[in-house]
Amino acid sequence: MITFKGKGVYGAVAIGHISVFKRNETSVKRIHVDDVAAEKARLETAKEKASQQLSEIYNKALKEVGEANAQIFEIHIMMLEDDDYNDSISSIIETQSVNAEYAVAVTADNFAEMFSSMDDAYMQARSADVRDISNRIIKCLSEEDGESSASDEKVIICADDLAPSETVLLDKDKVLAFVTAYGSSNSHTAILARNMNIPAIIGVGEEFLKTVKCGDMAIVDGFTGEIFVNPDDDTISRLEKKKTDDEEKKRLLQELKGKENITLDGTKINIYANIGSVDNIGAVLASDAGGIGLFRSEFLYLENTDYPTEEQQFSAYKRVLESMAGKKVIIRTLDIGADKQADYFNLAKEENPALGCRAIRICLTRPEIFKTQLRALYRASIYGNLGIMFPMITSVSELERILAICEEVRNELQDDGIAISNKTELGIMIETPAAAIISDRLASMVDFFSVGTNDLTQYTLACDRQNAAIEQFVDTHHEAVLRLIEMSAKNAHEHGAWIGICGELAADTALTETFLRMGIDELSVSPSFVLKIRDAVRHCNLKKEVTL
Repeated sequence: MITFKGKGVYGAVAIGHISVFKRNETSVKRIHVDDVAAEKARLETAKEKASQQLSEIYNKALKEVGEANAQIFEIHIMMLEDDDYNDSISSIIETQSVNAEYAVAVTADNFAEMFSSMDDAYMQARSADVRDISNRIIKCLSEEDGESSASDEKVIICADDLAPSETVLLDKDKVLAFVTAYGSSNSHTAILARNMNIPAIIGVGEEFLKTVKCGDMAIVDGFTGEIFVNPDDDTISRLEKKKTDDEEKKRLLQELKGKENITLDGTKINIYANIGSVDNIGAVLASDAGGIGLFRSEFLYLENTDYPTEEQQFSAYKRVLESMAGKKVIIRTLDIGADKQADYFNLAKEENPALGCRAIRICLTRPEIFKTQLRALYRASIYGNLGIMFPMITSVSELERILAICEEVRNELQDDGIAISNKTELGIMIETPAAAIISDRLASMVDFFSVGTNDLTQYTLACDRQNAAIEQFVDTHHEAVLRLIEMSAKNAHEHGAWIGICGELAADTALTETFLRMGIDELSVSPSFVLKIRDAVRHCNLKKEVTL
């Protein structure tokens, strides 16, 4: 038995035979051409064919992984028309009098290298997208239509990496799992695997492909990121049991879809989902969440090389609100700073960035950025049930300034004849001890609180959550943290606000009943935890006496 370790991107166990993924590689040679115009015409014909193929893949993805994830291929179609990309190809054809295949291959290498060298993990993962569309154009130029195919039996697909289009075009009914030597958890392929509910492990290393061969027996443990090649009997027995137990848990949880989040004594609670980008909407809908309790808007800033425009933001917010069809969507205003950096913000280097200029402090010191986001949010508000949430609040004066800017933006939009909703709820995150301690004063100024337990724990216990060396001192169940949450819940209700929890503790089933007894109205968790929390809620009895 040989064991390889990578990063699991979808938790499940798969047992079966390996099929080493073989793609139809096209050999690209540099060929001199005399008629540059004719070569450029060949290129345009190939691009049109590639665009048509991508449209067909988009329609297939739409059925299998939903609109949010299918949009990957809409982006690929847009990339086909990218000016910089096309100018590079044309320039190489014109200046070097070479064939289009060579020009596309050189441009693909240059752009992929550019993306790979960027510091941002999301942008690094885009190098695979550039290679994907470039390979498609080259195949169209060479008049090759063949997409790689898997074995006829249900197998574990092993590859160096998989392009998004290759992932979608594989017959899902014949794929037990994906294992790749390279790749990142931010890649579109990893995202697709998660949303296709297929066990997947990435980054197991190049030695992996040198070792395995078609027909090898293997077990993929997507929970631990391990793949066992030609496993021994004990490993087979252990992983078969783990697979059976996991499938039974998931089957039982699926039976909870469509059921209420209600305790044994009749107390109802909202269970929402946290997401980090528009791409995750499909997972929210599949999880049967009642809404989105935390939409992290900073993805719009982290994915860009410059400040996102009002129109870019409006489009994203409109899409998520429309997709949720009237269910509550709480969008957190930008939370840049500390561990989330965007170079173009040009933030000063700080000794303690977690205590520095971040989140709402950036918004209040750079109001033009804040107002652009608020304009986009209010414009989108008519397309659904919007709540706007402000992070890192520490004082009444901060909140007064925020509310004044909100009022200013609303008035400007209405003066311009732009429709906005008058039902948009405003709330704040309780993630500093200061906010919890003065929550009686803050509650009367907003519609809701949402407790960010990750930062609340960090600031309460004076433990940097990025520092692995002091992990032993981070007690997420610390009495001080729980008291601050309870205090916030009491003050929220006394002053007419509702309160939720959107930090990692919301998914901690050991605390579910504790939170409900505090009076927490809503728990917002990762989509994969929604049904697990629903199950925990339905087993609580708040009328039952608790023995201390």
